[in-house]
Amino acid sequence: MKILVLGSGAREHAIVTALLAENADHEITVAPGNAGIAHDVPCVTTDILDPEAVAFLAEGLDVDLVVVGPEAPLVAGVADPLREMGIPVFGPNQAAAALEGSKTFAKRIMDEAGVPTGRAIKVSTLLDAETALDDYGAPYVIKADGLAAGKGVLVTHDRDAAVAHASHYLTQGSVLIEEFLDGQEVSLFMFADGHDVLPLSPAQDFKRLKDNDEGPNTGGMGAYSPLPWLAEQFGSEDAFVTEVIETIALPTIRQLEAEGTPFQGLLYCGLILTAKGIRVIEFNARFGDPETQVVLPRLKTPLSELMMASAEGTLAGRSRPEFSDDAVVTVVLASENYPETPVTGRVLLGIDDANDIEGVHVTHAATAVSDGDLIATGGRVLSVVGRGQDFAEARSRAYEGLAKIQLEGGQYRTDIAKKVVK
Repeated sequence: MKILVLGSGAREHAIVTALLAENADHEITVAPGNAGIAHDVPCVTTDILDPEAVAFLAEGLDVDLVVVGPEAPLVAGVADPLREMGIPVFGPNQAAAALEGSKTFAKRIMDEAGVPTGRAIKVSTLLDAETALDDYGAPYVIKADGLAAGKGVLVTHDRDAAVAHASHYLTQGSVLIEEFLDGQEVSLFMFADGHDVLPLSPAQDFKRLKDNDEGPNTGGMGAYSPLPWLAEQFGSEDAFVTEVIETIALPTIRQLEAEGTPFQGLLYCGLILTAKGIRVIEFNARFGDPETQVVLPRLKTPLSELMMASAEGTLAGRSRPEFSDDAVVTVVLASENYPETPVTGRVLLGIDDANDIEGVHVTHAATAVSDGDLIATGGRVLSVVGRGQDFAEARSRAYEGLAKIQLEGGQYRTDIAKKVVK
């Protein structure tokens, strides 16, 4: 199968790694990719936010499938001309991608579909924001309505910080003030074909920069899968997944279908397990990073088959994907001063040594080659993935791999998946 993958992060590297692991002689091209991806498959340069440029590239490569990794191209509508040309696309069209691109749109869809979520109010002035903050009370939850690269959400007890966050994002558009929901968070990916869904295995990520969930919100500093503690509350992981499908995923997909905006691609359900039941925190329209790095290594069913079935609308009647019983842990290495003003251009060493460890592989996020050196080009630089028979082994391997890598000023959390080690 000829596959074009759009994106340049660790998520896309994880997707490519999973596709290559099928040993199916896929011809994979990535645009634009990064240094790690370029080591594995050909990479080309194009503007992935330009629908016509992407369509031209896909047609020229004569691809069988286009996989859209990040959210920005989806919101920009790159899937639309591809579908018009008859090229299968794993990723929703522009209208359906509003599920991630607009928090207000997502809330309306959830309300119409009867999906359980927290109360929220959309505001466009600072006065209305302050009124809503005082109405809901602390902890305060403020979300930018549009895309913000994982940094548009603030949860805080500090009213002044909440007001400042709202004020900042109000200069870019509307803001949502939401009811605070308390509980364990779970990320659950669903393949969707416009009418039906098939689930992947749940994961949990760590959004705060520092140990013990302190520091600013980030795009994600680590993750693990599966979630053994789900069985304590739901009896089994399968029972939890079934409940999410029946009460959240299918109602959402069917509501979008009823409105003439069918969702074909990856529905990311950001969930929280409250005392009153499962609630949706947010939806995304693509794989999450870093959760993809721990879910896909456990996937036994060929990823390409699931993506193509989603793109072609043929998920109905397929069995749920199969997963290994292995534990997988990933830890993100970030640049100095991330997430505010990350320092870039510094040399990376030791990645080959990390990859040489049994059960360890590195997925690149923001890397490039400059004058023969591998350098960091962004905030979240790479993810070190450890796999083992249990979480103690997987976690130990991930941190052993991380210890081999050198990046001046590099930072990472030391407590990823610590709570599930027995």
